[in-house]
Amino acid sequence: QVQLVDSGGGLVQAGGSLRLSCAASGRIFSSNVMAWFRQAPGKEREFVAAIRSDGMIWYEEPVKGRFTISRDNAKNTAFLQMNNLKSEDTAVYFCAAKSGLVPGRISEWLYWGQGTQVTVSS
Repeated sequence: QVQLVDSGGGLVQAGGSLRLSCAASGRIFSSNVMAWFRQAPGKEREFVAAIRSDGMIWYEEPVKGRFTISRDNAKNTAFLQMNNLKSEDTAVYFCAAKSGLVPGRISEWLYWGQGTQVTVSS
């Protein structure tokens, strides 16, 4: 089992920045992917970004150039630096983790954080 605790959300004005953190504990596989998803009110949960244990990174198009995902393998922690935030970024952000090499489908993500609210005011 893997436990994830995500944090760092808050209220910020459009154009501002936030940094989310995700601390993982438990049985961490040597080859794994950590990711951030988000879910806005009335919408399905969607992929934002992912980073593999060897540093390979994926981004969804709307956040490219504004968000940066990173991780500290020694501390089993992932981060999402969000810059130039827009109102459409408002959502609950969830950290997720899975073993393997690629992000895959959302149904493949077994471990989830509790979510942290990000609200961007325009």
